[in-house]
Amino acid sequence: MLSAKSLFQEILDNDESYRLFCSIAAGGESQGGWENARIAALAPAGESALAPKIARHGADEDKHGRIFNALMKKRGLEPVEVPPDTDYTMLLERRGIGLAHDRLKSDQPLTVRDIVTYLAHSRVTEQRASEQMDLLRRHFADHPDIGRAVRMIAADEDNHLAYCHEELLRFAHAGHGRAIQRVLRECALAEIRIYRDVSLAVMARMGRVLGWSRAKAAVLAAGIHAVYVYERAAGWRRMVTLKMPERRGALNGPATTAPEFA
Repeated sequence: MLSAKSLFQEILDNDESYRLFCSIAAGGESQGGWENARIAALAPAGESALAPKIARHGADEDKHGRIFNALMKKRGLEPVEVPPDTDYTMLLERRGIGLAHDRLKSDQPLTVRDIVTYLAHSRVTEQRASEQMDLLRRHFADHPDIGRAVRMIAADEDNHLAYCHEELLRFAHAGHGRAIQRVLRECALAEIRIYRDVSLAVMARMGRVLGWSRAKAAVLAAGIHAVYVYERAAGWRRMVTLKMPERRGALNGPATTAPEFA
């Protein structure tokens, strides 16, 4: 019987599929680390209290990239180049979601509107990341090889989501509520489409590596399409609601260090 646990266990047990999974994850996390570091460096003067939190967010993402690379190294594997059709962060940027890399590579300070856009984009993508890591945490928190990494990354993603809620509510109270809701909806609708496309691309490549039957591949593809239909109809709304998190100041203080996986 197909399940999220059995599917990931199959990916985990095969070196080539595991290497592809970790390479895709490491690439996305490292890219997120760079983006957040640049946003922190270019934050408006009036947001000096927010800049360290953005930097902490970037440090966490960079740490996650190092963790996925360390997991590969532990098994004697080298990273592979991330296929373009599986590059979630690159595809989001191409759709104009978030802040353009050309903007981040300049030395011009960001505006408050830019920061609102960044936070809204992060609120949507961190929802996805938190849900995915929570799924892995439920099934693999005690796994001898990846359990510690899963627990650490999942906790960080929960913190990132809490931070986005808190900061967006602060900006909403300052008069940016309409802009926030507009950007959140735009990001959410684009994200669910890109997530569908990336999921199909990843599963197609995993299927080739693992030798899945055409029937199994078709069932998995149908499941991905079904999730998209649900998210397009109603599920996207979970990505645009805002509520004050139970944990306030989730990104106060320095980032934790990556554990050793030797």
